[in-house]
Amino acid sequence: MKNLLLILILIFTGCESMSVTKRGNDKKVPLSFEKGKIDCPMCKMPLKTKIHTAQAVLPNGVTYFFDDPGCMALWLKKRDSKNIVLWIYSDDTKKYIDAKKAFYKLGDHTPMHYGFGAYEKGGDGKVGFSEFLLKMKRGENMTNPAVRKRFLGE
Repeated sequence: MKNLLLILILIFTGCESMSVTKRGNDKKVPLSFEKGKIDCPMCKMPLKTKIHTAQAVLPNGVTYFFDDPGCMALWLKKRDSKNIVLWIYSDDTKKYIDAKKAFYKLGDHTPMHYGFGAYEKGGDGKVGFSEFLLKMKRGENMTNPAVRKRFLGE
């Protein structure tokens, strides 16, 4: 009985308001979101800040929000990204940029610890979108103990 009461309290106190999408983004632009009110579809964590977030806008205007670039990459593994508009929050310019034109650098502290930060400007150690997706697909990120040890010299 106590468990049922707890579940009902959680439902009626706002847990049902969490969402992973917003509809109606016909212009396919990056959208604002209320912190803590939208969840990443991959890890189910609420987005707490714009830093390291990404957005995927489907052709029908549905927008998905991700708390970590790595979550976006894993979500894309099962989809053809050709018709999906992707936005990512840039660590260097502090604004949303086209994720397919961004540069990615391993070693940043990201919410899910995949470690890829996104940048508008290229440079040493940064890779393009396709290579970033390939590295995530292969597990070549900071959640992999071998990669972390090699990268951090532990």
